[in-house]
Amino acid sequence: MWTTEHSIETTVTRDAIWRAWAEVPRWPEWNGDIERVALTGPFAAGGLITMTPHGQDPVQLRIADVVEGEQFVDEAEVAGTVVRTMHRIEALDKHRLRVVYRLEAIGPAAEEIGPPITADFDDTLKALVEHASR
Repeated sequence: MWTTEHSIETTVTRDAIWRAWAEVPRWPEWNGDIERVALTGPFAAGGLITMTPHGQDPVQLRIADVVEGEQFVDEAEVAGTVVRTMHRIEALDKHRLRVVYRLEAIGPAAEEIGPPITADFDDTLKALVEHASR
């Protein structure tokens, strides 16, 4: 298993962060790695996200878990390896939040797949917060 966690602290509201996540077709506005993305079904467990990174083939993500306003988890299988990304909003105090991306890769290619997927997590988190603050 390979795992990493990235986070950012912000005063942007929980609702604004959640809206940015739930509006899946708009992800390319703040995630520079994505060329296009589509959601099939609801933004809920069982929904499917088809995400196409720039210059790459589409990746199918299954939404495994959603706790509205708090977290969602997506999963994909890549080269026989399960890649699970948890997206969480944690309250730090009355005005500040921590937004967390945690990736776990389990399988034979975990150590090959994990680092490139997460290389832009810090930039993505910054862009998410900036987008949500508008």
